[in-house]
Amino acid sequence: MFNNLRARPLAFFHTLPMPCPYLPGKTERRLIADISSRRGQHAHDSLAKAGFRRTQHLTYRPACPGCNACHPVRVRTGDFHWSRTFRKLLKRNADLTARPVQAIATREQYALFHAYQQGRHGDGEMAMMDFADYAEMIERSPIETYLIEYRDAAGRLMAIMLVDEQADGLSAVYSYFDTEDPTRGFGTFMVLDLIQRANARALNYVYLGYWIPDCRKMAYKTKYRPYELLTSKGWVEA
Repeated sequence: MFNNLRARPLAFFHTLPMPCPYLPGKTERRLIADISSRRGQHAHDSLAKAGFRRTQHLTYRPACPGCNACHPVRVRTGDFHWSRTFRKLLKRNADLTARPVQAIATREQYALFHAYQQGRHGDGEMAMMDFADYAEMIERSPIETYLIEYRDAAGRLMAIMLVDEQADGLSAVYSYFDTEDPTRGFGTFMVLDLIQRANARALNYVYLGYWIPDCRKMAYKTKYRPYELLTSKGWVEA
């Protein structure tokens, strides 16, 4: 049995200031903790509810000087509004087979990941990731994490989402996909599929990370309704 009193306490650190990747002229700084320990694993759910996100063995949340533009956002699954547009998108991708698999990196996945980065984020740091870097991102997790692979009728890998399990929901950690057919709407489709999966398991939320009102790249996170934002008063419906 886990003994909370004997476990080493979590240590939190601030990262060094660096240019914000989302808002020009702003400085990014993060509050981070290593959750590799048993205490860290047990604390993950509480930290997620407090607005932290996981990357590999670390959990973090923005702690930027003079800025609070990042708002943790989660979608409610039980009363989610299935708009006509969302239903059409599900139907458009009905030919895909979705399969949860272990979070183990493969060359096939990396080829799709690399093509996605070159096509969508060629000037970003992730575009420079090699297979070893990719494997670290996928496999290094101290909590329950898995991939959902989406394949077409011919068995071709078309999209992938990396998912964390939480006590009250599922967290969309990262996703990438084939960019050649924009009508597929893979990014939106995978979030909708995750909402369906969470709802089928009576999980209340899908966590989408941070929403930044002034960042166009983040605008998509508020089209899933109802959604909640984490404020000084707790999680509130926006």
